[in-house]
Amino acid sequence: MARWFAKLQEIEARYEALTARLGDAAVLQDPSAYQKAAKAQADLGPVVERYRAYRKLEREAAETRGILKETIDPDMRALAEGELKELERRAATLEEELQRLLLPRDPNDEKNIILELRAGAGGEEASLFAADLFRMYVRYAERHRWRVEVLSSHEAGTRGFREVILGIEGKGAYSRLKFEGGVHRVQRVPETEAAGRIHTSTVTVAVLPEAEEVEVQLAPKDLRIDVYRSTGPGGQSVNTTDSAVRITHLPTGLVVTCQDEKSQHKNKAKALKVLRARLLEQAQAEQRAKIDQDRGNQVGTGERAEKIRTYNFPQNRVTDHRIGLTLHSLPAILDGELQPLLEGLAAHFQAERLKAVS
Repeated sequence: MARWFAKLQEIEARYEALTARLGDAAVLQDPSAYQKAAKAQADLGPVVERYRAYRKLEREAAETRGILKETIDPDMRALAEGELKELERRAATLEEELQRLLLPRDPNDEKNIILELRAGAGGEEASLFAADLFRMYVRYAERHRWRVEVLSSHEAGTRGFREVILGIEGKGAYSRLKFEGGVHRVQRVPETEAAGRIHTSTVTVAVLPEAEEVEVQLAPKDLRIDVYRSTGPGGQSVNTTDSAVRITHLPTGLVVTCQDEKSQHKNKAKALKVLRARLLEQAQAEQRAKIDQDRGNQVGTGERAEKIRTYNFPQNRVTDHRIGLTLHSLPAILDGELQPLLEGLAAHFQAERLKAVS
């Protein structure tokens, strides 16, 4: 912990300076400056609170050790030894919390997300499972009162999706769902399977932080925009006007299509939102790869791994293979109760990051 103390002292000094600034008359009269200082102070608050509690425990532990050195009474020694053990336990817990809080924050954690679901191996059963995962994420978002918007969808039959792309807006959306990216596997007996055999199908999930225009600027010369008539459901006007939009980013070859809206303008806006998110993710993935190569140590991110999770219907089982966590509550999970899985993943990858910097 000693190597963290200098950092903690800097944070405490910064916190105290911000506290003093919030009482300055000039800042009190400037709403923008006050709001900025208040947010900065609030961000540092949890670290400072735990640091001060940790120092208090260390002082109490030192006093207890002093008592142990001076006393020979067996009852008093037993009492002091028990108290010291408890103080050391609490200090160790706070030390772990402080180390986690001092890890560099993911700059994307507070962003909204673009969530993409695509049916993989398994034909019709894969598209039905894509619809199941679509409902699972929508229900999870609803539990947190986040806003969900379908940006693009390609249906398969009456109940499935070949592909569906969602925009999810809400505080901490990316931080909570960023480890969902990868291949999700389902094992179940399809409704059309007369012999009762279990089939295995897959759906790929991508979780992208939504990009602001200032982060990803799209030059008109780099875009080819094609419009055409929608071929999916949507009413008569969709099928008789050129409302569908296909945008190709010429430098990278990325292509985004959107045809869900009757308005060409709305489809174009949605397609640009998805394109920006994909370009930001591509740039950040390249940056992460370079950092990992430079330090010679691949740290798990939970993204794009093959078969990250299995949903086994006959056994009422969901297993996340990255952390070896198995839960026998498949209906609840598909109903949006993802918290046990997400908390386990966050703790695992946070521990991996701690190993990398310790």
